[in-house]
Amino acid sequence: MIVKAAIFHLNNCRSRVRKISITSKYFMIYFILNMKRIFEAFSNRKALIPFIVAGDPSLAATEKLIYDFEAAGADIVELGIPFSDPLADGPVIQAAHQRALKKNVSLKDVFALVKKARKKTEVPIVFMLAENLIEKYGRAKLFTDCEKAGVDGIIVPDMPPEEVGKGKRDTGNVVNEIFLVAPTSDDERIKRIASASTGFIYLVSTTGITGKRLKLSGQVEEMVKKIRKFSNKPIAVGFGISNPAQAKETIKYADGVIVGSAIVDLIAKKQFDQAVKLVAALRKAIDQAGKRE
Repeated sequence: MIVKAAIFHLNNCRSRVRKISITSKYFMIYFILNMKRIFEAFSNRKALIPFIVAGDPSLAATEKLIYDFEAAGADIVELGIPFSDPLADGPVIQAAHQRALKKNVSLKDVFALVKKARKKTEVPIVFMLAENLIEKYGRAKLFTDCEKAGVDGIIVPDMPPEEVGKGKRDTGNVVNEIFLVAPTSDDERIKRIASASTGFIYLVSTTGITGKRLKLSGQVEEMVKKIRKFSNKPIAVGFGISNPAQAKETIKYADGVIVGSAIVDLIAKKQFDQAVKLVAALRKAIDQAGKRE
């Protein structure tokens, strides 16, 4: 199933790449590494994706956490780009954005951080950022700089799938665009999102904002089945997953889990070792749920 999705994505990328003259060895190296990193994250086991806000409490701390999370069993690291009004985020993650903004952490700073991290790690890194930041930075420039720094994909909660590819056609790069399916999405919208998303599909487990929840929505299994009608791409579930038991339950249906608020909360309390231990515990729980068929 995952192999079929990878082949589909590769063919899709090839169709884009044919439109430009491939003369750059650099571009081809990035293309291969980008495909390899995302593919491998989902190919051998169920994926664990911790989320943190870049620059909280510092860029140096974020860099170290990337390495520590990978060592603890993370398959992809998701970095939130600081923004004054982060969409759909609860108070824990909103506070993390504010702490990073007070230190003037910018998108440019986070690109520099990833470029530096790429000297030590090949763990896939994806950005979650607001559409306003993209418009301010420049859409084509964003994708080009993702390519240069080694960013594997972007998640833009407020970008509709109809916008996929906008600003990318001239550069021909293959940065993954990951779109969100919500419990309220109807079949037509799910079909559009499933077609537009590359890398993986982000399934929001419940309506509302991010944050820890005592009980997960019972809609996850049903929503995964609905998405599977339209795509074999990997599905990662986020929003509300905060402990190993919830991760273990969710991974029965999905290809990956995304955990944010519980980790960000520990970082806010300067409990960095506990954050890494939580990632390790989540990894263990996911593995106990069974290997991919």
